[in-house]
Amino acid sequence: MSEKYRSCIEACYICAATCDYCATSCLKEADVDMMRECIRSDMQCAAICRLAAQFMTLESEFSAELCNLCADICQKCGDECAKHEHDHCKKCAEACHRCAEECRKMAA
Repeated sequence: MSEKYRSCIEACYICAATCDYCATSCLKEADVDMMRECIRSDMQCAAICRLAAQFMTLESEFSAELCNLCADICQKCGDECAKHEHDHCKKCAEACHRCAEECRKMAA
């Protein structure tokens, strides 16, 4: 793994795993309908985080552009998760916001 991108790649993978766990946990909540947007955001965020990490690992010339998009999606997902009181949502919001910050730094 490129040392240049290490912290961003790690943040992306942690965020993806946390989003997967949050989405799965949301599906187990009593009011799944209330969690619909959170689940949708989690799924999108996990997918873009894995893709951004892969592009950085490949040292793609599109890494910075993809990380900018990843940062936007992570921010939106983190903001959505932060609206909910569940522990899995709070942890997901933290991971998403950290990943957004790392992606912005990488793309700068």
